[in-house]
Amino acid sequence: MSAVLTTDAPDAVDAGPHGPGVRAVFALARFEARRMLTSLPVALVLLGYVAWIVWRGRSAWDGYPALQDADRATQAMPVFFGLAVLVSANFAVLRSRRHGTEPHFDVLVMPAWHRTAAHALSVVPAAVLTAVCVAGQFTWEAVKPGAVGHGSPAELAVGPLAVLLLGTLGVLLARVVRSALAAPLGVVLLLFTLVLGTGPSGADGTSWLAPVVAGISSNTLPSELLGRPAAWHALYLAGAALFAAFLAVLVSGGRNLAVRAGTALTLALAVTGGVLQARGTEPSPELTAARERASVRPEQTCVERGGSTYCAFDEWVPRVGTWAGVVKRVQSLAGGAAQERRIVVRQRIDARYGLEGDAAIPALTDAGQVTVGTAWGGNRVPEFSSAVAAVLVAGTEAAGSELCDGRMVTVMWLSLAWQDDPMDALRRVRLDDSVEGSAIVLSPTDPLTMTEGQTDVVRRLLENPPAGLGERVKEHWDELTEPGVTTARAAELLGVRGPDKADSCEE
Repeated sequence: MSAVLTTDAPDAVDAGPHGPGVRAVFALARFEARRMLTSLPVALVLLGYVAWIVWRGRSAWDGYPALQDADRATQAMPVFFGLAVLVSANFAVLRSRRHGTEPHFDVLVMPAWHRTAAHALSVVPAAVLTAVCVAGQFTWEAVKPGAVGHGSPAELAVGPLAVLLLGTLGVLLARVVRSALAAPLGVVLLLFTLVLGTGPSGADGTSWLAPVVAGISSNTLPSELLGRPAAWHALYLAGAALFAAFLAVLVSGGRNLAVRAGTALTLALAVTGGVLQARGTEPSPELTAARERASVRPEQTCVERGGSTYCAFDEWVPRVGTWAGVVKRVQSLAGGAAQERRIVVRQRIDARYGLEGDAAIPALTDAGQVTVGTAWGGNRVPEFSSAVAAVLVAGTEAAGSELCDGRMVTVMWLSLAWQDDPMDALRRVRLDDSVEGSAIVLSPTDPLTMTEGQTDVVRRLLENPPAGLGERVKEHWDELTEPGVTTARAAELLGVRGPDKADSCEE
């Protein structure tokens, strides 16, 4: 009896849609995905990502979000998670090479390109998990009582697609460069480009080749004025991620028609999205005209509340009640005719330069009109209340920005006395975050100024208010708001010690 050794390769595995080859690919993908998500680096970055979402969601500063900004705020952190996935996927593909077990795979019925396909599929659960985190972060912002605006599904898709792209790039890199150093060096390069450098700003078409172009700006615009090619960018990311996966399978030996067709089609998707997103960075004539109208002669909805009028862009109309509450509190502290004065609050922006613009908004010269911006919460509240108080005292925003006499004491007391922590509000409304010395007082339009003497008197009024201070303000309202009244006289009328130094405009 004799044995015959044969060197013939085993029969090809059935690769049909329901064959054992496909089942083996998915089984290996599930195993690698579980191993990836439970690896220490990926798990730690994921925990940090979730902790960041919780910390940011609980921040009082973001208690009044604009959802067209909140959707972009979900994009940056997934990149860090995606970098961890990139390294993990790369190391998983190279595991057999590091351990010297690569020759053993030659006796298996699963070819190399099937294993590569499994590694590419193992990235999908990480992208799905990112989508869950993005949805949770955005929903947290959307359910806040002060939320306004509209989010973009395309913007929300960027984070998960970025993770998918980075993960498949890790698989491709392992098949092209068989070195364990390639992925860490690639991560360092990406971090240097996207984080330590200036990063993509979205100002030109080439910047949109990056996974994320957040376009962070202090200038919140109505949704229809953003002009971001978000949908084309999402198409570009999806096409690039799929192309990287198909290309990795192709270089691993997958030469069948499906792989070649998939490579060609996904490349076409990526190129199409890339070209169209580059064209979309230039505002169209229609968008330019809309931005001009919103900046110069906006079409707004006007609402009557408490004897005053509030004109706002449609997305901000739900916030009218919040603004009216501030106006009511400030007016309740005033005296004379100011208590019943009709205020017109107008929401104003300069959208002509898009998100990159940061132009100052000039003060209004019409009597009784107050500017409010598109941002709210944090410092914006005392800034708006200071503008309202200045109009009640001086008559117009423009006149309020020129105050330098004792009337500033009355303005700042009206603006701050009703707030939960008046001294903290005083600190936050001043440019240098101080409560001593002279300073610039922030406002939605032109800033106000406080001298050292005025600061001393206001601080005394807020820290140790004398008995009956509110009644004193109403009783002496006419003199407190008389042009030319000195800070010393204002302090005397209000029952506190006067300034140690004369105001600069009184010297």
